[in-house]
Amino acid sequence: MTEKLQQTIKEEVAKLPKDAQDAINAFDWIKVTEEIGKKYLLTDEETNNFQVETLLVLVGLTDPQFYPVSIENQVGTTKDDAQKMSDEATEKIFIPIANAIEENLKKNLKNNNLNPKQTINFILSGGDYSTFIEQGEKLPLSNPPPSQTMMERSEGVRAFNTPSLADIQANIKKTNI
Repeated sequence: MTEKLQQTIKEEVAKLPKDAQDAINAFDWIKVTEEIGKKYLLTDEETNNFQVETLLVLVGLTDPQFYPVSIENQVGTTKDDAQKMSDEATEKIFIPIANAIEENLKKNLKNNNLNPKQTINFILSGGDYSTFIEQGEKLPLSNPPPSQTMMERSEGVRAFNTPSLADIQANIKKTNI
């Protein structure tokens, strides 16, 4: 593999989300492409072209359905060999990397405290971010409403009750009538 190709790979992978970067960098897909190249008797230049086409699929610049055609055109193999190389790369490179990305995402989701009720309230409220605040939680107000007394304004805080799902649904029904 040429130094220029190695640099290009690093640059393109660095543009991906962190989970994808980690999965791609943890897997030695370059070695797998070299093994596939040897199996199909590719020259060094053809192997480099195969690696470039594989990289383009990995970083999302080429649709995987066009991968066999790209191999055929850029590497210079027969249609049958290109399809076999594509199938082998899918099995040995793309599927393991996709599984690693999926596992990373699942791990990250477990660390987040997702509350489905908040999401539903947010959607039903038309994008009111206050649905992510616990009911009865006090919020600082940057511009207190004029109905507040001077004492309340000086404190800069007032109690805010998040409407319940039933209240939101009732308001939606009222506006749809």
